[in-house]
Amino acid sequence: MKPINIKEKYTKFNKQWHPHQIALVDDMQVILAKISGEFVWHSHKDEDELFYVQKGTLYMRFRTSTELSINSNDGYKEWSETVQEGEIIVVPKGVEHCPTTKEGEEVHLLLFEKQNTAHTGEVQHEKTQTEYPKI
Repeated sequence: MKPINIKEKYTKFNKQWHPHQIALVDDMQVILAKISGEFVWHSHKDEDELFYVQKGTLYMRFRTSTELSINSNDGYKEWSETVQEGEIIVVPKGVEHCPTTKEGEEVHLLLFEKQNTAHTGEVQHEKTQTEYPKI
Protein backbone atom coordinates (compact mmCIF):
# COMPACT_ATOMS: atom_id res chain seq x y z
CA MET A 1 0.00 0.00 0.00
CA LYS A 2 2.42 2.59 -1.27
CA PRO A 3 1.87 5.37 -3.78
CA ILE A 4 2.88 4.60 -7.35
CA ASN A 5 4.68 7.35 -9.26
CA ILE A 6 3.36 6.89 -12.78
CA LYS A 7 5.82 9.34 -14.39
CA GLU A 8 8.70 7.40 -12.85
CA LYS A 9 7.27 4.09 -14.09
CA TYR A 10 7.31 5.36 -17.70
CA THR A 11 11.09 5.81 -17.40
CA LYS A 12 11.51 2.06 -16.76
CA PHE A 13 10.72 0.98 -20.34
CA ASN A 14 11.02 2.19 -23.92
CA LYS A 15 9.46 -0.58 -25.99
CA GLN A 16 6.31 0.49 -27.77
CA TRP A 17 3.10 -1.55 -27.90
CA HIS A 18 4.33 -3.61 -24.94
CA PRO A 19 2.11 -3.19 -21.85
CA HIS A 20 3.64 -3.09 -18.37
CA GLN A 21 1.58 -3.90 -15.29
CA ILE A 22 1.87 -1.47 -12.37
CA ALA A 23 -1.01 -2.60 -10.12
CA LEU A 24 -3.89 -5.03 -9.60
CA VAL A 25 -7.38 -4.00 -8.46
CA ASP A 26 -9.48 -7.11 -7.79
CA ASP A 27 -9.56 -8.90 -11.18
CA MET A 28 -8.46 -5.76 -13.04
CA GLN A 29 -4.94 -4.76 -13.97
CA VAL A 30 -3.54 -1.27 -14.34
CA ILE A 31 -1.21 -1.10 -17.31
CA LEU A 32 1.14 1.48 -18.80
CA ALA A 33 2.05 1.50 -22.47
CA LYS A 34 3.94 3.67 -24.92
CA ILE A 35 2.59 3.59 -28.45
CA SER A 36 3.41 5.12 -31.81
CA GLY A 37 1.88 4.53 -35.23
CA GLU A 38 -0.92 2.06 -35.87
CA PHE A 39 -1.76 -1.04 -33.87
CA VAL A 40 -3.77 -4.10 -34.94
CA TRP A 41 -7.51 -4.28 -35.60
CA HIS A 42 -8.89 -6.47 -32.82
CA SER A 43 -11.67 -6.85 -30.27
CA HIS A 44 -12.12 -8.42 -26.85
CA LYS A 45 -15.16 -10.70 -26.80
CA ASP A 46 -15.81 -10.59 -23.05
CA GLU A 47 -13.90 -7.58 -21.71
CA ASP A 48 -14.20 -3.79 -21.79
CA GLU A 49 -11.02 -1.69 -21.91
CA LEU A 50 -10.42 1.78 -20.51
CA PHE A 51 -7.70 3.95 -22.08
CA TYR A 52 -6.45 7.08 -20.28
CA VAL A 53 -4.16 9.31 -22.34
CA GLN A 54 -1.31 10.52 -20.12
CA LYS A 55 0.67 12.17 -22.92
CA GLY A 56 -0.10 12.96 -26.56
CA THR A 57 -3.20 12.32 -28.64
CA LEU A 58 -4.78 8.93 -29.29
CA TYR A 59 -6.94 8.23 -32.31
CA MET A 60 -9.16 5.27 -31.49
CA ARG A 61 -10.46 3.81 -34.71
CA PHE A 62 -13.59 1.66 -34.64
CA ARG A 63 -15.37 -0.52 -37.16
CA THR A 64 -18.50 -2.58 -37.13
CA SER A 65 -19.93 -5.01 -39.64
CA THR A 66 -22.73 -3.54 -41.66
CA GLU A 67 -24.79 -4.27 -44.71
CA LEU A 68 -23.17 -2.83 -47.80
CA SER A 69 -24.26 0.78 -47.97
CA ILE A 70 -23.04 4.20 -49.04
CA ASN A 71 -21.11 4.67 -45.77
CA SER A 72 -19.33 1.33 -45.71
CA ASN A 73 -16.02 -0.01 -46.97
CA ASP A 74 -16.03 -3.72 -47.73
CA GLY A 75 -18.95 -4.35 -45.39
CA TYR A 76 -17.63 -2.26 -42.48
CA LYS A 77 -18.61 1.08 -41.05
CA GLU A 78 -15.50 2.86 -39.75
CA TRP A 79 -15.06 5.94 -37.58
CA SER A 80 -12.50 7.45 -35.25
CA GLU A 81 -12.58 9.24 -31.90
CA THR A 82 -9.84 11.66 -30.87
CA VAL A 83 -8.74 11.24 -27.25
CA GLN A 84 -6.70 14.15 -25.95
CA GLU A 85 -4.20 14.19 -23.09
CA GLY A 86 -6.09 13.91 -19.80
CA GLU A 87 -9.12 12.17 -21.39
CA ILE A 88 -10.34 8.57 -21.26
CA ILE A 89 -12.21 6.36 -23.68
CA VAL A 90 -13.89 3.05 -22.89
CA VAL A 91 -14.00 0.41 -25.60
CA PRO A 92 -16.95 -1.91 -24.92
CA LYS A 93 -16.51 -5.66 -25.18
CA GLY A 94 -16.91 -7.01 -28.70
CA VAL A 95 -16.19 -3.70 -30.45
CA GLU A 96 -13.43 -3.92 -33.03
CA HIS A 97 -10.86 -1.16 -32.55
CA CYS A 98 -7.40 -0.03 -33.61
CA PRO A 99 -5.43 2.47 -31.49
CA THR A 100 -3.42 4.89 -33.64
CA THR A 101 -1.20 7.95 -33.19
CA LYS A 102 0.06 10.71 -35.45
CA GLU A 103 3.10 9.59 -37.40
CA GLY A 104 6.19 10.00 -35.24
CA GLU A 105 4.31 10.87 -32.03
CA GLU A 106 4.73 8.70 -28.94
CA VAL A 107 1.60 8.49 -26.79
CA HIS A 108 1.63 7.36 -23.16
CA LEU A 109 -1.40 5.37 -22.03
CA LEU A 110 -2.72 4.04 -18.75
CA LEU A 111 -5.17 1.18 -19.25
CA PHE A 112 -7.60 -0.69 -17.01
CA GLU A 113 -8.60 -4.16 -18.14
CA LYS A 114 -9.32 -7.60 -16.72
CA GLN A 115 -6.26 -9.71 -16.03
CA ASN A 116 -7.31 -12.34 -18.56
CA THR A 117 -7.72 -9.85 -21.43
CA ALA A 118 -5.65 -10.97 -24.41
CA HIS A 119 -3.51 -8.15 -25.81
CA THR A 120 -4.88 -8.42 -29.37
CA GLY A 121 -8.00 -10.46 -28.63
CA GLU A 122 -8.13 -13.51 -30.89
CA VAL A 123 -5.84 -11.90 -33.47
CA GLN A 124 -2.23 -13.12 -33.55
CA HIS A 125 0.22 -10.52 -34.85
CA GLU A 126 3.90 -9.65 -34.46
CA LYS A 127 2.82 -6.92 -31.98
CA THR A 128 0.88 -9.40 -29.82
CA GLN A 129 2.25 -9.68 -26.27
CA THR A 130 1.39 -12.50 -23.88
CA GLU A 131 3.48 -11.42 -20.89
CA TYR A 132 3.13 -8.02 -19.23
CA PRO A 133 6.23 -7.23 -17.16
CA LYS A 134 5.48 -5.95 -13.67
CA ILE A 135 7.27 -2.69 -12.96
